Amino acid sequence: MIASATLITLALLFYSLGVWAERLARYLEPWHVAAFWTGFAFDVSGTWAMHRIAAGPFDLRDPHTLTGQIALWLMLVHAIWATWVARRGTEEARIGFHRYSLVVWLIWLVPYFGGMYLGMTR
Repeated sequence: MIASATLITLALLFYSLGVWAERLARYLEPWHVAAFWTGFAFDVSGTWAMHRIAAGPFDLRDPHTLTGQIALWLMLVHAIWATWVARRGTEEARIGFHRYSLVVWLIWLVPYFGGMYLGMTR
């Protein structure tokens, strides 16, 4: 449990760093993209570790599992899109990208804090 919570918290740290640094700069830099991918990798690792210790099967009817999956897929799409914008996007796309990052980050916080709540109440 400690390892999975640490991995998920590292995901929060790196993903938040990338999102907020990019938002404050209002311009997508390659290191922001690296922070998105690092956060995603830690989130996948932490999710896998939590799945390994879970008592029951993977069930999308569970609200935490569903929101976690939505957040993971959104993070993946966000990181892929950021990679494309940083490599081939227009200057306008690099400047406007920050508008969408915050939405994905806010959605990601739902399963993060939901999981924290569940961990404290069980």
